[in-house]
Amino acid sequence: MSASNVIQPGPEGPLAAEGHEMEALKEEHLMVDARPPREANSLLLKSMTKTSPWFWIVGAALGSLVITYLVVWSYQMWFGLGVTGLNRPVMWALYIVNFVYFIGIGHAGTFISAALRVLKIEWRRPISRAAEIVTVFGLTAAAMFPIVHLGRSWKFYWLLPYPNVRQLWPSYHSPLMWDLTAILTYLTCSILFAYIALLPDLAMARDHLTGWRHRFYALLSLGWRGTEREWSSQEMALNVFSYAIIPVMFSVHTIVSWDFAMAIQPGWHSTIFGPYFVIGALFSGTGAVLIALVILRKTLHLEHFLRAEHFNGMAMLLLILSLAWDYFYFNDYIVPWYGQDPVEKVQAQILAHGWAAPFWYLMLFCNVLLPAALLWSKRLRTSPVVIFVVAVAVNIGMYIERVIIVPFSLGYNELPASWGIYIPHIPETVISICAFALVAFLYLLFTRFFPMIPIWEVYEGQMMTSLRRVGKALMQARTESD
Repeated sequence: MSASNVIQPGPEGPLAAEGHEMEALKEEHLMVDARPPREANSLLLKSMTKTSPWFWIVGAALGSLVITYLVVWSYQMWFGLGVTGLNRPVMWALYIVNFVYFIGIGHAGTFISAALRVLKIEWRRPISRAAEIVTVFGLTAAAMFPIVHLGRSWKFYWLLPYPNVRQLWPSYHSPLMWDLTAILTYLTCSILFAYIALLPDLAMARDHLTGWRHRFYALLSLGWRGTEREWSSQEMALNVFSYAIIPVMFSVHTIVSWDFAMAIQPGWHSTIFGPYFVIGALFSGTGAVLIALVILRKTLHLEHFLRAEHFNGMAMLLLILSLAWDYFYFNDYIVPWYGQDPVEKVQAQILAHGWAAPFWYLMLFCNVLLPAALLWSKRLRTSPVVIFVVAVAVNIGMYIERVIIVPFSLGYNELPASWGIYIPHIPETVISICAFALVAFLYLLFTRFFPMIPIWEVYEGQMMTSLRRVGKALMQARTESD
């Protein structure tokens, strides 16, 4: 690339006479809209330090739901699982649905950040932290539900593989044991991955704020000074975690699918459950990240950092995952149908035109029809309102899909005399609703104390990005750093 056709996006460059074209590019692409560091830092810090009355109203509402969660859980522990709708033959229901759902949205966040980093996709820079925090809090919520499902939750230590006097060890043949190992591994890696990327921004907040915030960020930033050695070590660590997290994510949700596929329950015993669950996790998780981005952009006034190009890129990913999910979902019905398993044929008939049909068709509308109808258009993909509606619909559809997999399938086994329909009672319904409030409450608190935009990544991308004229068009050019 010659120096004559490279145009730096500064205000005094040779593009001064082409203001319209330059302003359009700046408005569309964050990487060519370099603001002075003081101004960009101020925009980010303002989102952390300026609190509107709505923050306290929403925080109080979510906090009340979290307290309700703990109260109802205590009530269940006191009176036992008999207060729920769990019974024979449906002994796994909403608690396991929530477990699978929150693991799904949790796994996708860090995977999106790591995969886009490995692929060196530039528009991922400002959205990476929002995605990573979805993982941390999603997995935190998911980890609670096996304990809630125990009934006697204070006995949770029996799930852990440790020596004891009675020599009772968990069964290493059980997929539930694999779940514990895989989820803790992924959660630990995700927390470290997010924290390492957070260090430069904590140091920035430390250097610009005073009082208790200065002391707080000075403690968390671990003495970060931005030396060449620190930047080199951070880059190496992030690359190692990025490459390690991707296979771990696939293994974790494959193991979750084995909780079902390794049983002989009709509707579960399927060799396609592994990739099907992985795609479903990425699908719902991408929708959850989009919901977070739309809300953050509006409430924290981050329009400068979160632009149409970011929604466009994430929406295209959501569309691709929708098509992949369609393939695996319908493939999971075709093989059993031609296999002529009587119970699975009954399940399919009930979903198509039985009592469960409204839920099944709503799921197909949310997961198949709506993304396909709206996300083909770039104009709609870049509309925060449309993206928010589609992302919420996708998560509703994926939650219904997990309900169909768990309590619906369990209601129909090889003995028609033992068939039954699960009807949720108030305790598990309240706990399930309040679990969403718990994730939202933790996310809300995080936005008050930590920068939601990795500003150092934005600076890095802007320094490596220039404009190059090709014929009559201006195009972005990226300079690789050593």
